[in-house]
Amino acid sequence: MSDNAPVETTNFIRNQINDDLDSGLHSSIQTRFPPEPNGYLHIGHAKSICLNFGLAQDYNGKCNLRFDDTNPAKEDVEFVDSIKADVKWLGFDWDGEIQYSSNYFPQFYDYARELINKGLAYVCFLDADQTRKYRGTLKEAGKASPYRDTSTQENLELLAKMKEGKFSEGECVLRAKIDMASSFMCMRDPALYRIRFDKHHQTGNEWRIYPMYDFAHCISDAIEGITHSLCTLEFQNNRHLYDWMLDNLDDFNKPERPHQYEFSRLNLEYTVMSKRKLQQLVEDGLVEGWNDPRMPTISGLRRRGYTAASIRDFSDRIGISKVDSMTDMKILEDAVRDDLNTVAPRTMGVIDPIRVIIENYPEDQVETLQAPIHPQNEAMGKREIFFSRELFIDRADFEEVAPNKKFKRLAIDKEVRLRNAYVINATTFDTDFDGNITTVYATYDPDTLGKNPADGRKVKGVIHFVEATKALRAEFRMYDRLFTLENPGKNDHFEQLINPESLVVTYGMVESTMANAEVEAAYQFEREGYFCRDSQSPNEIVFNKTVSLRDTWSN
Repeated sequence: MSDNAPVETTNFIRNQINDDLDSGLHSSIQTRFPPEPNGYLHIGHAKSICLNFGLAQDYNGKCNLRFDDTNPAKEDVEFVDSIKADVKWLGFDWDGEIQYSSNYFPQFYDYARELINKGLAYVCFLDADQTRKYRGTLKEAGKASPYRDTSTQENLELLAKMKEGKFSEGECVLRAKIDMASSFMCMRDPALYRIRFDKHHQTGNEWRIYPMYDFAHCISDAIEGITHSLCTLEFQNNRHLYDWMLDNLDDFNKPERPHQYEFSRLNLEYTVMSKRKLQQLVEDGLVEGWNDPRMPTISGLRRRGYTAASIRDFSDRIGISKVDSMTDMKILEDAVRDDLNTVAPRTMGVIDPIRVIIENYPEDQVETLQAPIHPQNEAMGKREIFFSRELFIDRADFEEVAPNKKFKRLAIDKEVRLRNAYVINATTFDTDFDGNITTVYATYDPDTLGKNPADGRKVKGVIHFVEATKALRAEFRMYDRLFTLENPGKNDHFEQLINPESLVVTYGMVESTMANAEVEAAYQFEREGYFCRDSQSPNEIVFNKTVSLRDTWSN
């Protein structure tokens, strides 16, 4: 076993790397994360980031970040910047300078000329409809383009004219000359270059022709010395074109050139994992933006309160395989619960408040109490909470009459303990004209702070509260599944399946210290769930619900 390889192998990619290192094919590994800058990254990309950068770390290799920026019509520097930020936030860094496929445009052009000189590429003037007809079907072979046998010299001249902008967009393309009868559709003379007059975010107006993704991608890998080119299963057939391209270019036809390995993409329940569909949600105004906390984008998850550690853990939990499957949302939510349970400071917030008057507590007195910041981690210290004659509790924590013996919340003539404070007993209540409870009146036992009642009576219920005079009004954004169906992407009108309850906004009360809550930092509102302060509302007290304290969907 190579010194660069971990002792344990956990998936077929690691097995392959170990074999390649042991055989001497490679002395070290080089991976890459190669996004197209045409949208924001989502949780599926996070899986790829963790895989590529994680392998490089584990094997003491290198991983670079490369933007496969070959389509200026759909790309933007906004997406470039967001992708860099997402990779950094996830806890990874790339080796060397950021790479762009556009850095290699001059080389791509030279390699295109090499293929023409070898009789392996030609300029084709068939329009899109004609090209589809000539390509054939899965059951029928295609037929040769009438331009397939154009002379080498003429093809070189036509390519030069394409480069000079002397043809209009769509008038012609450069195609590889492979096999119009191949059982792999991608091998039936695929396009290598097309004409685009859009301004490129890196090269400006320097180029009028742009390489197709399949042409540029494999050559970029080879130029950068990538050893293991990792991609998802939908590119499995494209491996034949990848290999053909490198086999027929003199610079790369050697054993140590890159080889492509495919793994299953992430399919996550109750959302869509297509950048095109996510972009449609954004452009149609069906979500707030790419970083809407309901979106599966990395920036959306971050804004919702997911941590980088939880997403890395999620990637480890789902593993790497060659089997396409639907991943249960519970796995992602369990990962963030497990992380936040350990690191999130505790606080109290009342999401649907009703007022409580402690009639036997002195008026105009506010008592300062101590509560743990984290009950399982004393090192995190204590926080101050307050107690007075007027408090807020959650509406769901009071019933006029306890519905059964198992009811452990407040009711008339039934005691509960206020968390980190005293035992109280409800005596009566007020309602509004609609019969809604507005105020509960109670008494407290002053001898129960931090201890049980002296007469030995049992108080089983514990509810949370916020002291009224110092409480702050806060907006709570309660998020749920974005779609009503488990696999909305299979529906042609997926946008009509958005869950109307995916965002519910309520207003409640929080502890006064939450005025200084950090943006995107996680907090556990005791008995309510995990929340973070919204990064897009820094001057207001707005909390996004990350996840409940326990899984409620599987119940």
